[in-house]
Parts: sequence; structure tokens; C-alpha cells
Amino acid sequence: MMKVVPDSSPLVLLECLVAGTSHRPELPAHEKLLVVGQPLRLVREADSKYDDWAVQVHSGPADNPASVWLGYLPETRNETVARMLDAGYPLSARLAHKAWENPDWLHLEIEVLMPR
Repeated sequence: MMKVVPDSSPLVLLECLVAGTSHRPELPAHEKLLVVGQPLRLVREADSKYDDWAVQVHSGPADNPASVWLGYLPETRNETVARMLDAGYPLSARLAHKAWENPDWLHLEIEVLMPR
């Protein structure tokens, strides 16, 4: 009988664009440092006056001074991730794709991840 080795790769919970990148003034200077496949940090913004389920996307760990706030999970797709972060699940993300769509909009696609 063949032994099944459990998959230790993280579970992809969500694939989405990062919303609001055109409102992040530091992003054009930081874009060249973003690498497809790099880990990203999710930060719950529970006190947002615009979105009850706001989740920020950052380029690196909180203790890294070079970490940049990239934008948000899209408002129409963030409630489940926000609830899981509120419940203490150790969710993260990784950059799946990046491209300038025009001089003002950096198209960032990410995967939201949960450890198995």
C-alpha cells in the first residue's frame, strides 16, 4: 500500500486583486522591490469607517521598516478573511502577479493563505 504524505503547502483561501493601490503614494517607488511569490502581511482594520470588514495588505512583516502598505482586500471579497483574522487564524498572503496597467494603477494579484 502506498503511503500518503500530507501536503504541507498552505491552503489558498482567496485569489484577488489588491484594491486601492492608486491611493498609496509610496507604491511607485516601492514597486521594483515587490517580487512575485513573496510573502505579504494581512492587517485587520476593524475601526474602518468605510468598510466593516477592511483588511490591509502590506509588503512585509511589521518589524520591517521597509514594509509598505499596498492597499486592501476588495470590499466585496473580504468578509470571510476578516472574520478569520478576528478569530485568530494565522492567515497570510503572497504576491501572485504584478503589472502597471497605466501610470497610476499598479495591478497586484495576491493569494490569501492559511497553513494546513
